[in-house]
Amino acid sequence: MTKIGLEIHCQLTNLQSKLFCSCKANYREFEINENICPICMGFPGSLPRLNQDAVKKATMIAMALNCSTPEKIAFFRKNYFYPDLPKNFQITQLNIYGDTSIGGTGFVIVGDKKINITRIQLEEDPGRLIYEGSSSKNQITLVDYNRAGTPLVEIVTEPDFENPKQVRDFLNILSDLLENLGVSDPSLEGAMRADANVSIEGGQKVEVKNIGSFHDLEKAVHFEITRQTSLNSRDIKIIQETRHWDDKRKITVSSRSKEEDLDYRYFLEGDIPWITIDPEIKEALLLEMPESISSKKQRYISNYDIPEQVAAVLSSDKFYSDLFETAHDESNAKEIANIITTDLMGLVDTRDKREQSKITAIHLKDLADVIQSGKISRNSAKNALHEILKTGEEVQQIIGKLDLGNVSDESELSAIIQQVITDEPQAVEQAKSNPQTINYLVGKVMQKTKGKADPSLTLDLLKKQIE
Repeated sequence: MTKIGLEIHCQLTNLQSKLFCSCKANYREFEINENICPICMGFPGSLPRLNQDAVKKATMIAMALNCSTPEKIAFFRKNYFYPDLPKNFQITQLNIYGDTSIGGTGFVIVGDKKINITRIQLEEDPGRLIYEGSSSKNQITLVDYNRAGTPLVEIVTEPDFENPKQVRDFLNILSDLLENLGVSDPSLEGAMRADANVSIEGGQKVEVKNIGSFHDLEKAVHFEITRQTSLNSRDIKIIQETRHWDDKRKITVSSRSKEEDLDYRYFLEGDIPWITIDPEIKEALLLEMPESISSKKQRYISNYDIPEQVAAVLSSDKFYSDLFETAHDESNAKEIANIITTDLMGLVDTRDKREQSKITAIHLKDLADVIQSGKISRNSAKNALHEILKTGEEVQQIIGKLDLGNVSDESELSAIIQQVITDEPQAVEQAKSNPQTINYLVGKVMQKTKGKADPSLTLDLLKKQIE
């Protein structure tokens, strides 16, 4: 039986400052080694000062993942030497004196599988290594400390995953949850990273690290299962170790023996006292938490009769659900949901495209109104949406500029339909005996009108003319 556990590192990107100093949490906007200070660099005599908002955001994550939340939390020093760790230790959490991490045991449902969470801990991110050089012989390693001290939440799961697909599904659910809470933007480079612990029946646990994306993690886990299964079938011992994912060769490579907690010589961080989290604070945080994704989904289905699959897609993405919440009312909710999931998501499918787009909730509302009123067809609405994203002009202005208004004059439409009937005698005969095939003729009318024919009027006139 395959067992897979995850260690997921999620930066709290929406905070203003680092975990223990006033340097900016958003290190990405700085030149290399500009976003640093004596505290995050670990200079002698500097003292950490805990970011209160980081504790609150991390507690919200724990509650959203159904985790227990202790009354007191403690911080520890995790001692090891690595170039990107300026203090030669990391300030993190560990459950030595009971449950003192920011979150205790919890769970997430993935399909019909319950994935148990072991703990959630709040810690600082190390710096970032940059490799330069055209080959291994002349390669050099540089260190950017801008990231050092960035608030990070580590989520450790039980080895409850049985296959790579469950891993990928869990990470997608977690990513959506973090974004919906407003504590992190997982789409940012390095904002959400994961390592996997993989073992097959009777074998040792192998940690797989250095994985750049969810897609690569799925591949890495699949490769490691195959590798271990092959070794086991040949009676070769599987050793407990840390392996790195080689993205170029798409394989895992042995890196070092797997460290245990004792190897890190943990001890209490003497410069940070134990932190008490009052029940009143937790109650206030519960009230601040946004509506959950599952609750949104059910509300969209029950209140607006939106299909379950559309509701699931719409509710899971904060960018689109925020647009929907601002734009819709009871009369247009279903139409706006359709525009977003059918058209808009395909047009702004990356972070850059979202940032460059000029669409607003007002655009969506106006677009839904002109579709429902029959002023433009759905095909014309797609053309209008393209222009909205580029220019941000008002819907009515775009309709006029691009001449997107429906052809709804009966005499004009009748003439076009008559031409289609003349051009398609065989299709007309089929439509007389099989009414469902009349949609082919409707499509031909749409072609001639460049998608601007009023669909319902076109169908009515066609039926009359072929009787």
